[in-house]
Amino acid sequence: MRVRLHAQPFQVLAMLLERPGEMLTREEISRVLWPEGTFVDFDHGVNSAVNRLREALGDRAANPRFVETLARRGYRFVAPVEVVGSAEAGVPVALTAPAAPAAWAETCDSAEDMAFTPPAREGFLTGLLATEADLPRSPHRLVRTLFLLLQVMYVGFYVGALANLGEISDLLAALPVAEGIFLLMAASAALLIPVRAFLLAAVAFRAPAFRAKYLRLWWGLLAADLVWSLAPFLLLHHISFGLALACTTLLVYAPFAQRSLMLMGAAGER
Repeated sequence: MRVRLHAQPFQVLAMLLERPGEMLTREEISRVLWPEGTFVDFDHGVNSAVNRLREALGDRAANPRFVETLARRGYRFVAPVEVVGSAEAGVPVALTAPAAPAAWAETCDSAEDMAFTPPAREGFLTGLLATEADLPRSPHRLVRTLFLLLQVMYVGFYVGALANLGEISDLLAALPVAEGIFLLMAASAALLIPVRAFLLAAVAFRAPAFRAKYLRLWWGLLAADLVWSLAPFLLLHHISFGLALACTTLLVYAPFAQRSLMLMGAAGER
């Protein structure tokens, strides 16, 4: 299968393949990725490049099949490597490992083409979404806590709605399609509770490669979250219309905040 990689993870892979089974130090990686005089957070940059490489290959640091971490020193490529064809001809290198398919890096003409991205819809919204490079570096504990709190908030919405079905039914009675809205609300709340439980557990227990899985699920979660951004209007018996509208406008941003937190390392991968 073809594995698409951003330019820097591809460079790391190339360096590792030049010396299979040998340690490649973090300093050596830094010197290749960033020319002298470049001011960046080298440690974070190396971590990010290696994490993206592992993510693309379906590898995990705790049980590596391809890239092994040597604590505080560097990395080593541990899978068997076979060179197919001649290096002069530019033939890709085939990687083989037990119980793993052959894989190789596909070179592209631009950094955008090389970027590893989960399947996403093309369009205006896609172009506006933040990328990892747009986001600040923040402590993992902070972004993880904020992500978990957002999931708890949504669970509170769902449980609160299901606990007050009678009141919500009376509130919706004046709408022309009240019954359909009521059924949609109740069914989505019941279905989304286990989804949020899954997100909570995956982040809390740092499930391997969860970031890539979350980004693939995000478009579906976006639709659900935008619908549930109207949840404050279910409290119109208790709050004013203006306050409900203000809360709704804030909740519209919540799915985008969750995506940004995931890119910032909520799952322990960046």
